[in-house]
Amino acid sequence: MRKMGFTLMAMAVLGPSVPLFAQGSYQDLVKLDAEFLEFRKPRIVDGVADRGPTAMAAQRNGIEEIRQRLRAIDAASWPVSQRVDYLLVWAKLNALTFDHRVMKPWARDPILYLDDVSEIPYAETPLSAEKKAEVKAMLATVPKVMAQAQANLTEANGELAKLAIFYLENFDGVGQGEPYRDQPPAGTIGWYQDLCGRLRQHHAELVPACQAAINAVSGYRDWLRGSVGGMPQSAAIGMNNFNWYLKHVRLLPYDSEDLILLGERELHRYRLNYLVDRNRNKNLPELELTKTREQHEERTREAEEQIRALVAQQNLMTIPGYVPESFETDVFFSPRALTKRHFWEEIQFRNALDNHIHASIPGHRFDGRLRQELTNPVRKTYRDTERGEGWATYLEELFVQTGITDENPRARELFYVALIKRGSRVFAETGMHAGKMSIDDANAYMIDWVPFMEEDLGRYDLVGYLRRPGAGSAYLVGKMQIEKLISERAFQLGSAFDLGKFHDEFLSKGIIPVTLIRWEMTGHDDEVTKLWAEVVGAS
Repeated sequence: MRKMGFTLMAMAVLGPSVPLFAQGSYQDLVKLDAEFLEFRKPRIVDGVADRGPTAMAAQRNGIEEIRQRLRAIDAASWPVSQRVDYLLVWAKLNALTFDHRVMKPWARDPILYLDDVSEIPYAETPLSAEKKAEVKAMLATVPKVMAQAQANLTEANGELAKLAIFYLENFDGVGQGEPYRDQPPAGTIGWYQDLCGRLRQHHAELVPACQAAINAVSGYRDWLRGSVGGMPQSAAIGMNNFNWYLKHVRLLPYDSEDLILLGERELHRYRLNYLVDRNRNKNLPELELTKTREQHEERTREAEEQIRALVAQQNLMTIPGYVPESFETDVFFSPRALTKRHFWEEIQFRNALDNHIHASIPGHRFDGRLRQELTNPVRKTYRDTERGEGWATYLEELFVQTGITDENPRARELFYVALIKRGSRVFAETGMHAGKMSIDDANAYMIDWVPFMEEDLGRYDLVGYLRRPGAGSAYLVGKMQIEKLISERAFQLGSAFDLGKFHDEFLSKGIIPVTLIRWEMTGHDDEVTKLWAEVVGAS
């Protein structure tokens, strides 16, 4: 494949605003990246993140200064691995630019301020002396955060506001890491009421601060209720903005039309495999649901042993010695789920393999543990959604193909149910951001197309895709990029190709865009040259 000279390409696209004598070392890039990571954090004033107009304007004005400093670093003679890092820093800058130009969460997203305070009442009581002081300080911030929210949300979105009201008043049916309750408290307000009740028993002196927090979150709910009617009712950002984000932040060689085409192909392929399996297995008994916490834990441990045994038997990848001997499940047992299960409980309580592969080993938890060992400072702090979710999704079908369900054909059906769900996200996400679907429309679509799908998990997913564009399509897009890279690398190496060694090398690059990993592993720069002018050359 013809390679374009990087030096000429860089000179062509950086333009006359960059001095021809631009210099700078890789260490200058590392230093700038570290400065930027601090720069993008909101300043904490009196215990509260300052997201007011003055602070956000200062941050917005500071982005261009950092961009010019980055533009002045001449990366033309660097090795590919360091030029990859250069593009990563550009992508980080573009992400913050996009927040200021389009997303504006501090002015537009009422859930942002709820995120700041929702976990405070999860504190377990009684409190140690140290924890008591911490909780007291955090409770004091709640009225300040809620007041700041009402002052800052000058462009508040109605669709996101309605969701914030829902979270304030309702258990979402999925769980966000809160302590277990047989009867979950009714949303954030309910959790503050729960905390106040526990503080009355153990730390009565903290009750006034807790009550003030209840008043603040309840007042925020009332303010949203009174204001939502005058807000824009769709959280769509439009396809032009969506496509800009895909290219300049996600560094994808695809636009939304490509995503829809790819998503349609994969969704129906997964559904076909599921239907064929259901037909083949029709005379087999259905899988039995987990009935107890102990049984759930036993099934999870058996699944992990089976996964690790297959990895070792087929040399699929290296599991380093620093990796824990076992990983937690992503779906915890709940007695409530005996009668009302969300989607992942329907899957995991029938067979633990699929979700444990995707979310634990060798998926997210394993992947994240490897990232902790990276010595590259730019990549150690980077987590690309397409790469992270694409890897975990790629693994699901890989393990089916390598035979993990051969002795349990019914379990194979569940792998394809999970993949159907991931495929449905592409249409749901693009439909919402194109303004063609509300979140309720998108949820209804997913419930129609995906076995076991229900309202709670659908809502949980879709809120994330409204707030983080591209996150819904990342699963399939990243997976297909990885599959393409494997095929290309095997073609390059011929008989020397080894799948396990490929996986090890791929994982060693970090959780960065597959577009850049492909450049680094194969030398193919066709996707990068298409991106470079628009990503680096963009103001």
